[in-house]
Amino acid sequence: MPQGHVAHFVRSTVSEALDLSAIVDCYNEERGYPPYHPVMMTALLLYAYCQGIYPSRRIAKACRERVDFMAVTGMQTPDFRTISDFRKRHMAALEELFVQVLRLCQEAGLVKLGHVALDGTKLKANASKHKAMSYGRMKKAEPELEAIVRGWLRQAEAADLRDDQEHGVDLNGEELPDWVRDKQRRLEKIREARARLQAEAQAAEKGEEKKSGGPGRPRKNEPGTPKDSAQTNFTDPQSRIMKSHDGFIQGYNAQAVVDADSQVIVAQGLTNNASDAQQLAVMVAQIKQNTGRQARELSADAGYCSEDNLKELRRRHINGYIATGRQKHGQATAAAERNVKLGTYAYAMWQKLRRGGHRSRYRLRKQTVEPVFGQVKQGRGFRQFLLRGLRKVAGEWSLICTAHNLLKLAAARS
Repeated sequence: MPQGHVAHFVRSTVSEALDLSAIVDCYNEERGYPPYHPVMMTALLLYAYCQGIYPSRRIAKACRERVDFMAVTGMQTPDFRTISDFRKRHMAALEELFVQVLRLCQEAGLVKLGHVALDGTKLKANASKHKAMSYGRMKKAEPELEAIVRGWLRQAEAADLRDDQEHGVDLNGEELPDWVRDKQRRLEKIREARARLQAEAQAAEKGEEKKSGGPGRPRKNEPGTPKDSAQTNFTDPQSRIMKSHDGFIQGYNAQAVVDADSQVIVAQGLTNNASDAQQLAVMVAQIKQNTGRQARELSADAGYCSEDNLKELRRRHINGYIATGRQKHGQATAAAERNVKLGTYAYAMWQKLRRGGHRSRYRLRKQTVEPVFGQVKQGRGFRQFLLRGLRKVAGEWSLICTAHNLLKLAAARS
């Protein structure tokens, strides 16, 4: 491989510039010591993500067949199970590498924080939306399935007696036919899902009462029970149905704050809430935490516009440019004005954007953060998470953002 290749850059950066003590210190004795060095495995994962290769089987295949991967691993060929187990075991430590790589970008002069853009993108979970069921359907399906299974159990017992009489008692008589077990498993999953939805509804009800100081508005459903329309997924219960450009998906809402000068991601996060509004304060706080200073300007689309968010930007002395409504091309400005009330922070923001017109700093949003999502989704082909559960998926998104910043750093130093 040529000296300036990104494979050499990733390998040397991981081994020389990153603090991997949280990973390496897990292996503290010679007995059972890993056959592959943790630093090499970390470099392999980051390089694979830089190349748009995410499944462990494809990474293992690349180690055997691609020269650039051999340059990272030193001709070693870990199998897919080793790669998968390493990623799952050290996901929390790998997630922390985002800040370290961001600091390297700062040292290289790539993080200006003059203008940053915030946006979210919906990404598919490792679960099908067809494996979800509403609470109302569960209430109907559970007794139906219970009756079916009860009838099949009686049939199975009768069949066992006939078999014993015909073939003897070689079998212990406790085995159930496959056609019974499948229905039983589905019934168990439905019961678990119902209990999960009920627990979520009770927690939400307590939160509302605590916030309002009273019971609030009368509910259509019984206290402590979810609405009939509430859904949960059997495969990844923490994922949610969300609306995206491709229609409704079972997924998560990934967030990123991008520096306008270099398209380096300076803050990132992930939630299973489809709304973006609650993420602005979290992302703004993370900018200061990650870089040690705050951005001067921030732009975001109408999904982040709320009185609390605009107040938060003013409190942190950030010059904000946030759309107050979705205005189509050619739409009259009076129509956009009807979306906000006089005397509010939103109205002041609407006036500010209107005065700026096409020269407003808001125009930087689309050319700053949306290309980054395009590079991640289209350029490097990441459109669906491999892991399941909010904690693991958040770590996976952090790895994606770390790889993105590594590539920006490599391009700047080449």
